[in-house]
Amino acid sequence: MRDDSYSSTHPPLPPTTEDARVDWLRLLRSRRVGVATFWRLLGEHGSARAALDALPEVARAAGVERYTVCPENVILGEMKTARLCGARLILRGEADYPKDLADLSDAPPALWTVGDARVLSRPMVALVGARNASSLGLRMARNLAEGLGEAGYCVVSGLARGIDAAAHHAALRTGTVAVLAGGVDVLYPAENAGLADDIVSHHGARISEQPMGMQPLARHFPMRNRIVSGLARAVVVVEAAAKSGSLITARGALDQGREVLAVPGHPLDARAAGCNMLIRDGAHLVRHVDDVLEALPPLEGQTSAQGELGLPDPAGAGIDSVKAPEPETRTLCQTADLHTRILDRLGPSPLAEDQLIRDLGAASAHVSPALTDLELEGRIRRQPGGFLSLVPR
Repeated sequence: MRDDSYSSTHPPLPPTTEDARVDWLRLLRSRRVGVATFWRLLGEHGSARAALDALPEVARAAGVERYTVCPENVILGEMKTARLCGARLILRGEADYPKDLADLSDAPPALWTVGDARVLSRPMVALVGARNASSLGLRMARNLAEGLGEAGYCVVSGLARGIDAAAHHAALRTGTVAVLAGGVDVLYPAENAGLADDIVSHHGARISEQPMGMQPLARHFPMRNRIVSGLARAVVVVEAAAKSGSLITARGALDQGREVLAVPGHPLDARAAGCNMLIRDGAHLVRHVDDVLEALPPLEGQTSAQGELGLPDPAGAGIDSVKAPEPETRTLCQTADLHTRILDRLGPSPLAEDQLIRDLGAASAHVSPALTDLELEGRIRRQPGGFLSLVPR
């Protein structure tokens, strides 16, 4: 029964018992319950248990018949998977939940975390940009990440190819956080799996709001981007096309009250078009790390990232000593071949995804990331019922 006496302008306190934590996840994982609906239901009913009891009637009032909430055994399975991969659940309102992120109205109710959760309490700057970055863009990302780390900031990004990966690599020694679009145990793209492990081994963290084992879909990336900008005090766009996920992150950062900065590029380079647009519209122009630091308030009581956390300095403290090897050519060739085979098999008429996997004779674990790549590139379209088709060109 609904408790009409409950009302508060503050987020409800996190649960303190294991059963209540399970209820939080059950509510969050229930069908048609997004972040905004989760917080509204929790605010209206006072607890996740009360909200779960009321949810079928709420659904009926919205025209959804025979609604069932997420079963408890689904959440227990998710928690078991998390334990096996060393992931820890952090709920909004708990001590280790990132403070800057918690201030957002659409803050994730729950984060799965792999790595050192202490890094989440540090001041962060986000570095984002193009997946098909230029060599100059990659060098700029590395220089900025290194300089920000030495100044005491943790670098946050999305573990994507290109600018994201370069920023994470350069910030390994001083601390970096990777926000994943899928489950925290699903390392996408595959060639960054080694980098993902390096982030954890160097006292950084990987985080995600998605369920364990969730393969990333195109719609998950804008959700991931709001977390990247929400964690950060500023977002620096290094390279970005006029229509790109990096610009979505920048727009979200403005809505969240974050500083937005951009590295300028040549007007004839499409990879710089987004950055030049941001600067035209008022973003801070970045030539080097000092431009970023000048746009931020000074840090208080910090000398260095290593000193604050009391972390051991890895052997060979230079940035060059922690760079990961380039991905194997064979892996990239296999990925390109699978992309070609998928495009050859699909046409304008919808084809079921499971039928495509059977036709290709490939493992689902390999096909799903390839489909996400092609969807992000705008080459295929997902349709209701698990069907796929080519995007006309």
